This record gives sequence, structure tokens and C-alpha cells, in this order.
Amino acid sequence: MAAELARGEGRVLVVAADEELVDLLMSTLSLAGYDVSHEPSGQAAVARMRAEGIDLLVVDIATPGLVHIPRLKSAEREAAILFLATEERFTGLLDEVGFSGEDYLLRPFRVSDLLARVHLLVRDGVAAARRSVLERGELRIDDGSYRAWRGDRELGLSPAEYRLLREFARNPGLVLSKEQIATRVWGCSRDDNAIERLVSRLRSKVDREDPALIRTQRGFGYSLVRG
Repeated sequence: MAAELARGEGRVLVVAADEELVDLLMSTLSLAGYDVSHEPSGQAAVARMRAEGIDLLVVDIATPGLVHIPRLKSAEREAAILFLATEERFTGLLDEVGFSGEDYLLRPFRVSDLLARVHLLVRDGVAAARRSVLERGELRIDDGSYRAWRGDRELGLSPAEYRLLREFARNPGLVLSKEQIATRVWGCSRDDNAIERLVSRLRSKVDREDPALIRTQRGFGYSLVRG
């Protein structure tokens, strides 16, 4: 895979059994320039991932056999996953099959939101392939493994927490507004409560010891102190 990834490049595997949804996803992602394939079950997706280098799975949560997918390595690295779910099926179902609910879209969704989220997740996969490590003072962030540490303590971040910490670390001292955080973490708008909860969760993991590294600029946003 090339070192730089332009929008619309990358291998995406659609995992869904709903024919109408499959048609929408395949046509939308193909027109956007992605190399798109499809499997109708979790088991079939596992076989495809073992044989090919997949950057991202777009998974309808109603698809049978999803328990086979967690933590499976795709070729040389773990593929990112974007879940699609109706609101009534979403609550509690991700936990039931052992997934994180950080990266998801509720159906019905806007095509622009889908493409923005796919772009972010595929971009993250390329960063992982580079296996670059970003260091800011006590913080160390490894894009090859999606892991982060403060000193010797691993932080154990969720995907959204990881992306937010990476944005802070790339821009130390710069105040990021809630709108900027939503765009850079999820690729689309989120309500203020969702952003505040995300920052709170990240702060609880990063700032267990003094000094605090994540600062709130009331009325403006959040920043990482310069190290």
C-alpha cells in the first residue's frame, strides 16, 4: 500500500445480508473510489480477511455470524470496523457480541456521514501500516498497534479515545473546539454531551497522576499541555 493515502483509496469489505443495504454500500463506496468487496456473514468475512489485506470492514450488526470477527488480523494488521445499526437493535447488542461501540453509524444514515467515517478509519489504517510512534513529553502513541502510554503505564484507550489523544498530541497547546473534535474523531457532528463524555473518559485514563495534561478552556474547547 502506498505511504500516502488519497481520499477514496483503500480496500473495504462490506459484511451484510440485507440486499438493499449491500447495494447502497457497494455502489456508494465504489463510486467514491474504494476497492469494495462483499460477504454475507461473519464466517465468510473471516475467510476473506485471512486471504486478503482489508483496510476496513463496514458491518451491518444484523448480519449472522459476527462473533467470528473480533480481533481477527487482516493480513499484516487488524482491520478497522465501522458498525451499522438501527437504533432499536443497537443498545446492548454490541456488548453482547463483544465489540466496542465507538465506531458506528445509526441507520438511516446520510451518505456524506458514511463517506466521512470511512475515510477517517481507512486513513487510520494507513497510519498503522507505517508503524509510526508519536512522543509528547510523557506520552507515547503508537499508530502501529493503536496503543498509548503515559510513562510506563499503558492507557488502554478505545478507538475514539485513541484518535482524540492523537489529535491533541499532534497539536500540543492548540485549543480544539467541540466541533473540531467531532470532525476529527468521528468525521461528522456529535452533540456536546457525547464530546464531553469522550473527553472525560480520556482524561480519566491520561490524568491519573499529576500533572494533568488535558486542559479545559471554558467556552472554547480542550487542549493538551505542551511537554
